[in-house]
Amino acid sequence: MAEADARPGRPLLLRSTRVITPEGARAASVAVADGRVTAVLPYDAGPGPGARVEDVGDDAVLPGLVDTHVHVNDPGRTAWEGFWSATRAAAAGGVTTLVDMPLNAVPPTTTVRALRVKQAVARSRAHVDTGFWAGAVPDNAAALGELHRAGVLGFKCFLSPSGAEEFPALDRAGLARTMAETAAFDGLLIVHAEDPARLVPQRPGPRYADFLASRPPAAEHAAIELLIALARRLDARVHILHLSSCGAVPLIAAARADGVRITAETCPHFLALTAEEVPDGATEFKCCPPVREAANRDGLWAGLADGTIDCVVSDHSPCTADLKTADFATAWGGVSSLQLGLPVLWTEARRRGHTLADVARWMSHGPARIAGLGGKGAIAPGHDADFAVLAPEETFTVDPARLHHRNPITPYAGRTLHGVVRSTWLRGERIAAGGVLAAPAGRLLERTG
Repeated sequence: MAEADARPGRPLLLRSTRVITPEGARAASVAVADGRVTAVLPYDAGPGPGARVEDVGDDAVLPGLVDTHVHVNDPGRTAWEGFWSATRAAAAGGVTTLVDMPLNAVPPTTTVRALRVKQAVARSRAHVDTGFWAGAVPDNAAALGELHRAGVLGFKCFLSPSGAEEFPALDRAGLARTMAETAAFDGLLIVHAEDPARLVPQRPGPRYADFLASRPPAAEHAAIELLIALARRLDARVHILHLSSCGAVPLIAAARADGVRITAETCPHFLALTAEEVPDGATEFKCCPPVREAANRDGLWAGLADGTIDCVVSDHSPCTADLKTADFATAWGGVSSLQLGLPVLWTEARRRGHTLADVARWMSHGPARIAGLGGKGAIAPGHDADFAVLAPEETFTVDPARLHHRNPITPYAGRTLHGVVRSTWLRGERIAAGGVLAAPAGRLLERTG
């Protein structure tokens, strides 16, 4: 991971009765110097020379969240979102690192030139550390190696229409060609896995049941089976994006046991929401693949608990309010949740008996590992001093007007959630606290090695 423009501050000793380390929760003092964790010390350890002490009491200190699935849409569709607003929302929600998706920006990140344009836009606007995925589309297989050398973290493709005409899907031959290319330099291919042949034409109108029926679980299963077969043959690295069907969990587990290099993510909305609760016409719940039934949600939780699903990321995919029409056939598909991912997940996780250490593994360590961000995702010596300070027992009611997303449209409006993010720290400096955000201090991240 390459970084630039380091701005080390005074040494810090961050003290809490609940520091979430890779070994679990413990009372500790976290020593920080030059933006990195130098030691995790006993709770009553004294500060070193010149160090400032911050004692957060019983609030929990988690590693800053790493959200590897964010549609920032900048440049080109900044009315939907942008680096300024997206990274402010991230910081307010305890996210200290995000990775930007190659669409729905214009131009999409499918060439090095487009990557440099996007980096130039992000450089002065990012409140959190920011990395980039590139896109794999039908006409750019020859550019993937150059993008890899330019430092992108991996390559995203669609197997079904993306919704953005400038980012077309790959057919089977194109997928095989792309995967062979990424396998040649051991790159990571991340895939929106729905088989277009298994999608069903949708009946227009406001009924959520009609939308759900148009994207059946079989579409995910068939696409994942194809990816497993290709990855096995090519010894390629493949990551399944936003898994919504629990029926695919056994497929992934069996492939991994057989040596296939496959990982998978799911999203807070698939773990917290159910199809049964979506009102007709409420297209703030629309996403692709869709939110499914309660029994399916339970299956995803089981896959997360047993480690088959590696991480939980937002798939923050915002749009302007006019695109969220009441017609599920035509409304833009995407859930806006970047600022809310931690409390959404924690609310459901605590109800099911999971711990904050589990949440840190799913939302910090897991995504950092998959994206190759070795200095992120854990409170441990040598790691970046990125922290989310959480009051896990406190509750709040979601008010869209208080969100930093450019368009405050969310399926969580009015929902009471557990977990108030007190403050967010990036490389040992507080960047958000009590709704107040510091000036942009994020770095642009690149893959190294």
